[in-house]
Amino acid sequence: MSTVRAQPASFQIPPKMRAAQCTGYGENVEQILSVPQDGTVDTPRLGIDKPPAAFKNEMLIKVQAVALAAGDVRVMSGKTREFQGPPSFPYVPGGDACGIVVAVPEETKKGDQCKFRVGDRVAARFMNKPMGMLGEYALCNTAVCDVVPENVSSEDAAALVSSAMVAVIIADRIREGDRVLIYGAGGGVGSHLCQMARLNGASYVAGVGRDPQRLMEKPISCDYAVDYTKTDPFSVKEWCDEPFDVIIDLAGGAWPALLQHRPLGRPSIVKSAKSKGCYLTTTPDNPIFEIHSMWDFMKTFLFPSLRRAISSRIGFSRASLPKYSYVLALPETSEALTRTLALASENKLVACIDPQGPFEFTDDGVRRAFELQASKHAKGKVVITVSTEK
Repeated sequence: MSTVRAQPASFQIPPKMRAAQCTGYGENVEQILSVPQDGTVDTPRLGIDKPPAAFKNEMLIKVQAVALAAGDVRVMSGKTREFQGPPSFPYVPGGDACGIVVAVPEETKKGDQCKFRVGDRVAARFMNKPMGMLGEYALCNTAVCDVVPENVSSEDAAALVSSAMVAVIIADRIREGDRVLIYGAGGGVGSHLCQMARLNGASYVAGVGRDPQRLMEKPISCDYAVDYTKTDPFSVKEWCDEPFDVIIDLAGGAWPALLQHRPLGRPSIVKSAKSKGCYLTTTPDNPIFEIHSMWDFMKTFLFPSLRRAISSRIGFSRASLPKYSYVLALPETSEALTRTLALASENKLVACIDPQGPFEFTDDGVRRAFELQASKHAKGKVVITVSTEK
């Protein structure tokens, strides 16, 4: 067990804290999710308590803001309990946060000195599985944290730490002059990916979402956008006349739609693999999935992705389908996070937070935040303010 570096008097860590508590699996947040106001939850102890997500190289932060993601809702639902379930109930949900470092180990598991110092304000994303962050104090993994620039708010940092970082990584695949279409352009990743596509040199960025007007306004700034409930993206004449170089599917289901339209003899809205067209996705066709075994995992993720990747690269399909790639974009280092926060500090990337938030750290606020996240219609990131203390 590593020793813990002594703390200044201004960072006295209480033995108990306020934290969101999830008492079981389910989708009715009124029944299973609460924020006890009397501070009865044990504060995690660095070097003594194990993080519920079972990672190493941890440090303790005083949480200021937490951003929700699809994984937080999925864990709570129990649909992936065998792989992402908590070690016990009740558990503290939430995987992405911004907070102030209040305790660090004398050295890491590799024997190196921790690169963070008490008093640093850091953005911290989840490691292994999203949980443990939605409380006044939380253990986070030092490998996937970085110091937040002074001109970036804690709420913005929490919103950026995971989803915007994914956007930054995916955008590295966009080439100068590319025409790019993004499905799910209004969500947590999409709101930032639209910005990054432009920053990386895309000549035309189009979005598919529920609120096309928002997608064409700053900071998302799509050149054009459609509401998929009213307009079939494959019917937009301009897109058929001048097909996209890249389709990025963040919502699920665009590939089956592409296959359905192929036999109809219509011009495709995306270039073929032979013409260097690409299709990138971060989700299976149905983004609401259940995984209870390795067989489930392979049926949902591995087999469809391999079949599509191979068929779109070899044989006749190369002339009619774009090159399919499933993008796994969560590295176990902080390099991409450093880039993301730097872009935000330079005002080149603007954090997109749903205007209903940031939500309060109360029963009602946290429940409303989870309900909005579960609806899959959040406009950007769903953020909860835990503390405003410096």
